Amino acid sequence: MDLQLHARTVLITGAGSGIGRATARLLTQEGARVALLDRDRAALDATADVVRASTGPAQETVRVVADVTDEEQVRAAVSAAVAALGGLDHVVCCAGVSGPVGSLIEDTDLAAWNAVLAVNVTGPFLVLKHALPALRLAVDASVVLLASDSASVASPGMAPYCASKAALVQFGRALSVDLAGAGIRVNSVAPSIVDTPMSRGDLGEAALDDPAFPVQTADEVAAHVAYLLSPHSRAVNGTTLISDFGYTARSGFPA
Repeated sequence: MDLQLHARTVLITGAGSGIGRATARLLTQEGARVALLDRDRAALDATADVVRASTGPAQETVRVVADVTDEEQVRAAVSAAVAALGGLDHVVCCAGVSGPVGSLIEDTDLAAWNAVLAVNVTGPFLVLKHALPALRLAVDASVVLLASDSASVASPGMAPYCASKAALVQFGRALSVDLAGAGIRVNSVAPSIVDTPMSRGDLGEAALDDPAFPVQTADEVAAHVAYLLSPHSRAVNGTTLISDFGYTARSGFPA
């Protein structure tokens, strides 16, 4: 299917690895022009190399370095991306952290709690706050937020992460209502475990090599993102695509 993203302009946060990198590769293969945002310059350069290898040297990427929790850095990065792209049609917010894993709330430092909320919730708020003037000028603009099935279900010892992803989902729903009159759609993707460097860091480097549970790839999640950006999903707004192999649909009834 032609996703009709050719020549569309996209800003991707958290583009240095994982789902952000996979999304950048897929969108450029679809003909989109992308700006990559991450706080790690070396990781951005590596993503640009991946994109170039899959699409050819003609499809060059814009790279902007910023910490999504710092408003002045975000303001400057978004402005630079919009200027380099000549406008902005879409934003994909992939930047995220897991924070303390396996810790009970009484053992969780306030600084650790705040850090998770700052990246996972305040980050998208700041990025979209400064991207919206450009998005309002676009035709058929859309935004995708990378949430998690942890917005709906919980694993032990991950309360900060679960709370942040639930907040992100509701932020997206509220924003879709606020922007309905501007023609800007806002949706979320909520995957279960994805094989990314962050997941391997949390679970152990070898934990996803032969898991006893279903695991999806970053490329599979990127495909969901691309669909939600495209005009094929123009009637989809203010919703969350849960990508969890049907786990949340299952009853706990023992039958």
